[in-house]
Amino acid sequence: MTVQILHFVLDLHMIKRRLEAQIKEALARSPSVALMGPRQVGKTTIALNISETKPSVYLDLESRTDLQKVQDIEAFHRANSDKLIVLDEVQRLPEIFASLRGIIDRERRKGNRAGQFLFLGSASIDLLQQSSESLAGRITYMELYPVDALEYAKGNPDTLSTLWVRGGFPESLLSESDENSLDWRHDFIKTYLERDIPQLGPRIPAETLERFWTMLAHNQGTVLNAAHLARNLDVSGVTIGRYLDLMTDLLLVRRLKPWTANVGKRLIKSPKIYVRDSGITHALLDIPDYNSLLGHPVVGGSWEGFVIENIMAVVPSRVQPYYYGTPRGAEIDLVLEFPGGTKWAIEIKRNSVPALSKGFYTGCEDIKPDKRFVVYSGSDTFSMGEGITAISLPNLMQELLKQ
Repeated sequence: MTVQILHFVLDLHMIKRRLEAQIKEALARSPSVALMGPRQVGKTTIALNISETKPSVYLDLESRTDLQKVQDIEAFHRANSDKLIVLDEVQRLPEIFASLRGIIDRERRKGNRAGQFLFLGSASIDLLQQSSESLAGRITYMELYPVDALEYAKGNPDTLSTLWVRGGFPESLLSESDENSLDWRHDFIKTYLERDIPQLGPRIPAETLERFWTMLAHNQGTVLNAAHLARNLDVSGVTIGRYLDLMTDLLLVRRLKPWTANVGKRLIKSPKIYVRDSGITHALLDIPDYNSLLGHPVVGGSWEGFVIENIMAVVPSRVQPYYYGTPRGAEIDLVLEFPGGTKWAIEIKRNSVPALSKGFYTGCEDIKPDKRFVVYSGSDTFSMGEGITAISLPNLMQELLKQ
């Protein structure tokens, strides 16, 4: 192992992924767990860590040999019934879920209820559709986000800036230089366009999909204008919707739904669109480093998307995210609705001295949130009056973990 690779592996193990403990807990109570997330986000590393703590067998379904082993999953399970079976890239063999239902039920009758299968998948829609039909009540779903501010930055402003620029994919984040990091992200994008997406079936020219992805990055955090995108790509609005569905299903793009509850006002009803990882956003736009980012027109949208993804990495399950907007200018960047109807309004400002627009105050008057926060780039937490709290991103994430 070279010194550079050893350095990367050691750094990677120093970043403790919060979800690892939650997956172990889920395996202790559920027959199967599906861990979803984009490629290279760290799913396999977590699975291998878990495998070291209990008898396990790991299969990568992108390997022909491993794929052959599970063609008769009944026989394979009989030979390994005392082990946790880890199936990586399970979207390559979605038909396997129908057979797994019988296996899980048979083991339940024997008293073996928990920790039988751990599925890893890079494409949420295939995994969700196939497993939800076959394994209802027998599976727990979890999503692994890129490395976040609590896992890496730990409140250090300089480290947080590195995370923002490079994004949270471990190999990008832990590269020895910004140049190496950017090269890795360009390779990541190319691999998705030329290999991974075609493997999932869609016959979309890589050049067209790259242009679409880049256009989304240029418009980071703006309300979707499908007609504008369609004109620029010379395709139909329906085709834009298909492209967007694909990138969303691959966990590469977020569609943030608008708040549409009846508040007696006309509301914006199109979603906001974000390229989910800030580092991928910057690679699509060829932004090499922090100084270049600060001078780029996308800086505000990039910071907003970065904050939202970090928040979503820690929100409790069943919390629904929205944005709020009206044609007359009322706007809240992020509304979190908790079970029971509790609402948090969150405004996102990149400046170290946060200043709020009238639109936020008007939005809060409209939806009447239970808590109001402004996430800013400073480190102190303080009141801004009218029930509004200025707070750093790591501190707000800690507040959410308490919920």
